[in-house]
Amino acid sequence: MTAWRSCFPWTDERSYFPLSPETPRWVLVARIFRARGNKGEVAAEILTDFPERLTRLREVFVGHADGKNEPRRISLKSCWLSQNHRGQAVFHFEGVDSISEAEKFRGLGVLLPFEQRVTLPAGQYFVSDLIGCAVFENPAFVPVVSSSPCSLAEAPSLLGTVRDVQFPGEEISGTPLLEVKLRMERF
Repeated sequence: MTAWRSCFPWTDERSYFPLSPETPRWVLVARIFRARGNKGEVAAEILTDFPERLTRLREVFVGHADGKNEPRRISLKSCWLSQNHRGQAVFHFEGVDSISEAEKFRGLGVLLPFEQRVTLPAGQYFVSDLIGCAVFENPAFVPVVSSSPCSLAEAPSLLGTVRDVQFPGEEISGTPLLEVKLRMERF
């Protein structure tokens, strides 16, 4: 599978890096399915590996993650993880008190500013961070004798760049695979 400053305790999860023009502005953390209950709550599919974090939020942004339209900031009355439906959260937004008002949120994403993306421990990466990374092939064996410490025989060769990550389906177990755009050699 990374704006808000004043309303909630997220300082331990904050990322401290500048945004480049290519950096996405929003992180999609949930997708709203439908209205739930009769008090204006909505049921949403959780799209984060850190769902417990959603329950501590005091405000979120709601909209489409495509970046075409600016998402709308909205305060939360509450958010809880569904015990009856694994992988779902229930959001209750301020000012939304009926089923008909909640239905207006169907199909929208619950977004957080990119700066509030969780900081991962060393050696762990977000899938989105892998896209565009260079992929190298290391030599199968290290020569016993080389002409210099920086011998080209020991240098990894560039294979290409990561284009996408393919995940196994529900019925197929396995490790996600990197889709690599191969580098074309010039002769």
